[in-house]
Amino acid sequence: MSVEPVSYDHMIACPQCDGLSTKPLLMEGQKAVCKRCGGKVMERKRDPIRRTLAVALAGLLLLLPATVLPLIGVSAVGLFNQASLLDCIAILIANDYHLIAVSLTIFTLAVPVIRLLAALYISWCIRTKRITPALVHFFRSYHQLDSWTMLHVFLLGIMVSMYKLVALAELSIGLGLVAFILLLICSTLVSVTLDKHYIWEQLENGCEQ
Repeated sequence: MSVEPVSYDHMIACPQCDGLSTKPLLMEGQKAVCKRCGGKVMERKRDPIRRTLAVALAGLLLLLPATVLPLIGVSAVGLFNQASLLDCIAILIANDYHLIAVSLTIFTLAVPVIRLLAALYISWCIRTKRITPALVHFFRSYHQLDSWTMLHVFLLGIMVSMYKLVALAELSIGLGLVAFILLLICSTLVSVTLDKHYIWEQLENGCEQ
């Protein structure tokens, strides 16, 4: 007696209880919930490709002002000083804090830029139907970047510094900080607009053709 292998191609697992169910066919804006625990199993986001392209492009355009324009200015006893993100890295290197400078460069510049570029490239390939098997591996690697971006941690550090300095000096907010906050919003929105289930379906269909 032979047992036929079970195909899981059309099954989906609940991220909360791991319960398996048949993958539903959803329209844009619809979501499916688990019959066992009620958790969200899958959601079809509205216009995910064009929205991801727009958010990723906006984030990349904000990168330059967020990097080179002053974040905050400090005025005390007649002296005024201000620094950008690049200035912070240069000061750390000049004071022999190389490890912190490298970490700051990687987590606040390199990873966010690579993540935005990757989202832009994947969305563009899906939109123009340029799907290759290598893009599947590329998209799988993209997921690893989600936990490595530290823009919010750096912004929290700026806020704490401002809180400590406000009693000692007069502070001013630079355009770089505004651009940096907008960059953080774009970096977060990429995770919101990118429909991973939809992209996986497009990649599978494109590789089978």
